[in-house]
Amino acid sequence: MTDHTTRNGFLLGVGAYAAWGLLPLYLKLLAHVPAAQVLSHRILWSLLFLGLVVLVLRQGREIAAAARGRTLAMLCASAALIAVNWYVYIWAIEHAHVLEASLGYFINPLVNVALGVAVLGERVSRVQKLAVAVAAAGVLAMAASGGGAIWISLVLALSFGTYGLIRKTVAVGALGGLTIETLVLAPFALAMLLYAGQAGTAAWGRDGGTDWLLVLAGGVTAAPLLMFAGAARRLRYTTLGLLQYLAPTLQFAEAVLLFGERLRPVHLVTFGLIWTGCALYAWDGWRGVRRSRAGDGEAAA
Repeated sequence: MTDHTTRNGFLLGVGAYAAWGLLPLYLKLLAHVPAAQVLSHRILWSLLFLGLVVLVLRQGREIAAAARGRTLAMLCASAALIAVNWYVYIWAIEHAHVLEASLGYFINPLVNVALGVAVLGERVSRVQKLAVAVAAAGVLAMAASGGGAIWISLVLALSFGTYGLIRKTVAVGALGGLTIETLVLAPFALAMLLYAGQAGTAAWGRDGGTDWLLVLAGGVTAAPLLMFAGAARRLRYTTLGLLQYLAPTLQFAEAVLLFGERLRPVHLVTFGLIWTGCALYAWDGWRGVRRSRAGDGEAAA
């Protein structure tokens, strides 16, 4: 892998996670729109955006060929999971729970480790087991205190972790998988917006600024996912794993510094334990890369 490829991959990865980290700023502008409607617009405008990308790249036949049998069934399941994830995230931002949302994405890498062990039978190091245990202690601390909406963090982490697990086992590319998922969700999104229109509660059409923000949802959703896919092809998995902490770090900073969410003692305990678990996980990954490079050097000698 050349330095140029790695640099491009790093820039794409930073761009993807920075976009996800700054997403609350965009969603706050739509706080007056019900979360279900924001989700529906996000799905439909993403489908249009992705459709244009598919046409430009001429991947329509390849994607259509993949959308059948077990692959289609698995993508229907992943579509349901990502819809739940998106809805809860939008709801959390609109209802001033950005701290809990950021906590969910700090937990997510450790949930991935636990799912890998439980479902795929992957082996993990003692340090990774310790990282998961420390993070679990943080979650239990918040749950026991009754402070904060811990259910938001758990739903976000588990839904996205399970989504990633399904996508890992499905033989379809990032663009194709996301396009099929949005196609599966599109009828439900359209039905939701038609119902809102008939009930007189639709946000669309009331003012031009809101309409443009809803249209922008397509690019805001699809662009970082495509950047992430490009980064994943160019970077070591460990490097990508370290970059993923950028998004929840930005969300945490926005919650405290911009949105004025109160950082209670239970938050400090919980985030302290979660950050310790994440640091252990990151350190273990970095140590593994060092050992691998040392082994490659000895083999070359």
